[in-house]
Amino acid sequence: MPQAILSVHDKKNLIPFARGLHALGWTLIASGGTARALREHALPVTQVADYTQSPEILGGRVKTLHPAIHGGLLARRTENDLMELRRLHWDYIDLAAVNLYPFEETVAQADVTLDAALEEIDIGGVALLRAAAKNFQRVTLVCDPHDYDAVLDELRAGGVTDATRKNLALKGFALTSRYDAAIFDYLAKQEGDNHKAPPLQITAYPIQTLRYGENPHQRAQLYSFEPDGGALGGRVLQGKELSYNNLLDLDAAWRGVVSFAETSVVIVKHLSPCGIASAQTLRAAFEYARAADPVSAFGGVLAANRAFDGATAQALGELFVECIAAPAFTAEARAILARRKNLRLVEIPALEIEPRYELRTLTRGILKQELDFGDPPATEWKIVSQRAPDAAEMRALKFAWRACQHVKSNAIVLARNFENDVATVGIGGGQPNRVDCVRLAVERAGETARGAVMASDAFFPFPDAVELAARAGVTAIVQPGGSIRDADALAVADANEIAMVVTGVRHFRH
Repeated sequence: MPQAILSVHDKKNLIPFARGLHALGWTLIASGGTARALREHALPVTQVADYTQSPEILGGRVKTLHPAIHGGLLARRTENDLMELRRLHWDYIDLAAVNLYPFEETVAQADVTLDAALEEIDIGGVALLRAAAKNFQRVTLVCDPHDYDAVLDELRAGGVTDATRKNLALKGFALTSRYDAAIFDYLAKQEGDNHKAPPLQITAYPIQTLRYGENPHQRAQLYSFEPDGGALGGRVLQGKELSYNNLLDLDAAWRGVVSFAETSVVIVKHLSPCGIASAQTLRAAFEYARAADPVSAFGGVLAANRAFDGATAQALGELFVECIAAPAFTAEARAILARRKNLRLVEIPALEIEPRYELRTLTRGILKQELDFGDPPATEWKIVSQRAPDAAEMRALKFAWRACQHVKSNAIVLARNFENDVATVGIGGGQPNRVDCVRLAVERAGETARGAVMASDAFFPFPDAVELAARAGVTAIVQPGGSIRDADALAVADANEIAMVVTGVRHFRH
């Protein structure tokens, strides 16, 4: 009769899985808390302490660390191993369902103590995982409750396949690797040396082999920080396979759109936002965003921070877009967009950006930094011009300031109000000098620049950018300040009755 050991902290789906094993004739062995959960549901189970004839000790710190358990898991299907187990009155254990104490969740709490963190370091569970994974040629390891049903299906069909056992073992080793890395990171930070960061440990799981990278001659792979993660933490509802460039553009558009609390749309082309708008309806937000630069919007990627509805889908008209990302898509929108066979729809329910840092590779190294989520809480906007911005201008300035944080530096954003809505009308970025970015933004805005406001992600090193904005008809400017020529830029603003606000915060995005 086959035997299974069950020792789980996360008891999600445990009872149906154990019932399925029992119905197939398996003997169940379980550690203390898991055994209690099984008995509460009238499932026959042998507690580990009874199986090993050795009690749990040290307040539960030692439960499954016993040769009877690990011998049963590590024994091979050989005559010598079988004879040795029989001599000791032990038997094979053929399946291990194991997951670990929630160390990462514990240390994520702001008030966690070192003693509390140490108690959440799992020892026996990790040992079970490694033993079962090492002997995957015979033993089935299940460390993810989402795999219970698939394992039961294969058992009912005659047995778990070699390929499945190997894949489950790989998942187990990935789990122990990530778990140990989390422990290492936490303890390394307890040394008290805030000037020396601990070594960076990264675990990423392959989820898609891409057709190619930025160009057809470059091979590429998509990885996720979660074992079963999807693109950007979402799922593709329709359309062709996402490409390397699609993924980059989707990431840029999604980061931008979720930074707005209002109903908003961001359109991105080649990693550069070409239209951003917040409006009373999603359709209006899309129409304003497209109008900001309709030439660049063609072939772009669109992200919305509200459910994508039928009215917005209809408003796409003949515009060709590569991908749309949204927290949801209504049934009407799905029906309309289904006619566009190559259009990728990506549903991303979570509006939070995780992790809260970003990595960039460079030659023989990696850069790591916190994400820019906007101005720090203590930021104060200061009016430095003779004329203060009126309420409408201030509303547009706040929108433009948030929008420019998602544009490549030297970022310049022109924006204006449209009754109850607000949108970009001209965007310039990614140039080696700021005045060229102003020229680009003004050129794209055309006549709508007159009466618009302007945001600059960094200070003006010379007054020429303000002079160009004044000639275009800009009425208010927000910028960080801090240049040795601030007075020159301010003089130009005052001479043209432009309101100017400084924030003291820079928002470069290289």
